[in-house]
Amino acid sequence: MKRMLYKELIDWKNNPKRKPLLLQGARQVGKTYLIKEFAKNEYENLIYLNFEENKGLESLFSQSLNAKTIIENIELYIGKKINYYNSIIFFDEIQIVPDALTSLKYFYEQLPEYHVISAGSLLGISVGKQQSFPVGKVNFLTLYPMSFLEYLYAFNEDLLIEKLLKMKNIEMLPELIHEKLIMYLMKYLFLGGMPEVLQTYLDTKNVNSARKIQMEILEAYKRDFSKYTDKNQAIKTSELWLSIPYQLAKENKKFKYKNVRKNARASTFEQTIEWLRQAGLVNIAYNLRTPKLPLAGYTDFLKFKIYLLDTGLLGAMLDLSSDIIIRPNDYFKEYNGAFIENYVASELITNGYKDLLYWKSKNDAEVDFIIKHKNNILPLEVKSGTSRNIKSLRSYEDKYDPKLIMRISPRNFIQDKEFINIPLYAIFAINNILGDNGKQEKQKIGDGG
Repeated sequence: MKRMLYKELIDWKNNPKRKPLLLQGARQVGKTYLIKEFAKNEYENLIYLNFEENKGLESLFSQSLNAKTIIENIELYIGKKINYYNSIIFFDEIQIVPDALTSLKYFYEQLPEYHVISAGSLLGISVGKQQSFPVGKVNFLTLYPMSFLEYLYAFNEDLLIEKLLKMKNIEMLPELIHEKLIMYLMKYLFLGGMPEVLQTYLDTKNVNSARKIQMEILEAYKRDFSKYTDKNQAIKTSELWLSIPYQLAKENKKFKYKNVRKNARASTFEQTIEWLRQAGLVNIAYNLRTPKLPLAGYTDFLKFKIYLLDTGLLGAMLDLSSDIIIRPNDYFKEYNGAFIENYVASELITNGYKDLLYWKSKNDAEVDFIIKHKNNILPLEVKSGTSRNIKSLRSYEDKYDPKLIMRISPRNFIQDKEFINIPLYAIFAINNILGDNGKQEKQKIGDGG
């Protein structure tokens, strides 16, 4: 499957100032597969060491962290010399062996010519625990679940992708094409972006088989809660994790500790939220009090929303069938907003908007996301239905006069002066659509919202 991060791996390989690379990401997002494909295509030799499969590999690092000694130990283990110019060394599940993680700095300092890459399911947590882990000695990349763009590539819809990515001016798509993309999106909401889930569906065309894989992934996450935390913390992590889908289903999606456990306070679950964030299992959007730069200076970090890493897993946790999602009925409408907002959060992150923010006024007008594009602060409201109501956007506009106000919805492309509607399926093209200065040429297309 085509992953957009592949290009960044190529850039890493060709960088003369390359450092050992740490690829972060949640379990089952495809880290091992991606690196093995990269190694197969770009190198003659792959030296693959999986610390979870072979516990004995830890002994290769136990006596010395000198990079030359480690290379010699690996060579003795695999029975052949490692040529740095045509080989890549891959440490998988590196979080299991802290000494292997620490050794990366010595590869950088002592053998920078070697291509060393590592990955782990809970790498963010493991790196955080490494007090001796030096800043500046490694390169970092993060792999997320497959985006909707990557999903379309999996279905060989290259022409649709090309059309959307080349769009510079807002123009409505033919209704037949628009509906085709909407149907792809509806199925994506059920399948999500976990590569094994999508591959299972592509192989079997059976949504029940895909759901089975989703449940297995969720079970693996539960095991991680117990494996990497003590018993008390594991219980709190499970409680908070299970509360997220139902908090998202509420009209007010602001996270509330009392919805996890009665009378709970921030002190009880702050560490748990950070564990889930570093594990890559949740995305957090914080409340922006005032849209001014620097945004962090005007952010209220005590008020936030928590989204799951993947809409497919969200549906599995809510036990919603594919019929409910692809052909919504009254039951699904209760959760529709949760799915769409969660999806938009994930798409924004994979397209470079790492710090999620939202805005809410004193009189309850709320804009779901605030993004910074070319130093312009722009409001982005999410609609799960075809309603033309943009009351909250107008409230924000009256107060702060942004260059653009944006709605993400199932409706087609629309522009009316400073207002634009971007279809849900086109978020991956948002940077092109916004252009170089975050302000489209004012024109009027369609029904004006």
